[in-house]
Amino acid sequence: MRDVLPVLRLLGLLIMLFSATMLLPLGTSALFEDGMLLVHLRSASFTWLAGGLLWLSARSARDELQPRHGVLLVVLTWSVLPLFATLPLLLGMHALGQPMSFTHAFYEATSGLTTTGGTVMSGVDKLPVSINLWRCFLQWLGGMGILILVVAVLPFLGMGGSQLFRAESPGPMKETKLTPRIAETAKGLWLVYASISTLCALGYWAAGMTPMDAIMHMFTTVSLGGLTPHDASFAYFDSPAIESVAIAVMLLCSANFALYFSAISKQRSDIIWKNPELRITLISLIGGGLLVSFVIWLEGHYEPLKALRYGMFHTISIATTTGYGITNFEVWPPFAPMFMLLLSSFATSAGSTGGGIKTLRVLVLFQQARHELKRMVHPRLVQPPRIGQNRIPDHIVRAVVAYTVLYVATVLVMTLLLLASDLDLVSAFAATLASINCTGLGLAKVGPTSNYAVLTDFQIWVCSIGMILGRLELLSFFALLLPSYWKR
Repeated sequence: MRDVLPVLRLLGLLIMLFSATMLLPLGTSALFEDGMLLVHLRSASFTWLAGGLLWLSARSARDELQPRHGVLLVVLTWSVLPLFATLPLLLGMHALGQPMSFTHAFYEATSGLTTTGGTVMSGVDKLPVSINLWRCFLQWLGGMGILILVVAVLPFLGMGGSQLFRAESPGPMKETKLTPRIAETAKGLWLVYASISTLCALGYWAAGMTPMDAIMHMFTTVSLGGLTPHDASFAYFDSPAIESVAIAVMLLCSANFALYFSAISKQRSDIIWKNPELRITLISLIGGGLLVSFVIWLEGHYEPLKALRYGMFHTISIATTTGYGITNFEVWPPFAPMFMLLLSSFATSAGSTGGGIKTLRVLVLFQQARHELKRMVHPRLVQPPRIGQNRIPDHIVRAVVAYTVLYVATVLVMTLLLLASDLDLVSAFAATLASINCTGLGLAKVGPTSNYAVLTDFQIWVCSIGMILGRLELLSFFALLLPSYWKR
């Protein structure tokens, strides 16, 4: 237990900092007078008090964080923070006379923080503006990862942050530092994130959204989350201009944010365009959108321009794990919705705000498979697999293979659990992929004309755990299950 005290101390600080994020919906409630002021005040106060008590109980721990501590802290953070994020939802819905179960509130909060975008709520257009803002703001917070922000503050607290950054950063290339100090890296990534967020909000406003709609949709677009304050999602606006802004930002945020930071700091735009992962990502998203557009036009569902509009928007939205919708795509040929859902498994770059396996891992697997095939033909071949001009280190290959095995195994187990709970095959498989890939929007019972409220409590908990596993990219969680982890 003593070995865990440094983790609990920092977790307490994180919870206290998380309570500060509740000041945004609190201020919004005061500004719009939506009657939720006391709800947010109580939520923030309880969260701060709980974090403070945890910090006090472990305040004697002054040890430097080790890599194993970083893994545990990341897992605890993404498991515990949703508990506190449920408070505004539970108290707010109770104040409205529409009590919400803890299971549903936990799913909604987890969906927000993991940037999944699935929902169990309906009638969200009528919710108080501060509650909707909180739902959307959770996605923005989770987009880059709360710990990436906090790691920039850790040096001022006398704690090193590199262990947290390696445990939290998405993708297999976690050891790469963009600046000599990890705190500067975190600050740089957040600067890029904030800059894109500002451009996104201005773009939505210029395209016709109200300022509040622009802010809330910015939160969920930049994070590739997908929650909206409207039941109809983007169909509420029925605006090609607004959809174009969304497509541009989703494509922008499907790339590795580290590329933008490197290009800006080194003043070299070619760093972005010469990146092989980014090229494959854009080819997958844009090419997939054109393919779906062609299929639905060929089947006679829409005229060419409308087929292009619907096909591109939905493919990019789902493949980037965002999950916005503008029409019921389940009436399309079965190939289209299944193709879009499968594309969400790998069509975003490592270091982006998207989920899934990530393009870089697929590239590593493909190059390794290509290398093994060449060795079958030329047994004495010594040329190692490469991506672009860079040799793929053996430990990266091993990590990617391990992740892929765990990913496939998790998908199979989750699907079987949902099937055992009497969910149909299509819904079970779609809900599993939508949860682990943090996409949100699925098929059948969890498709565009429904939401996760139709599932049983057991099924919702399975999906909630799947979202957390997907956000942790599996390896961090499964490392805790090893007996060797708990040995000093």
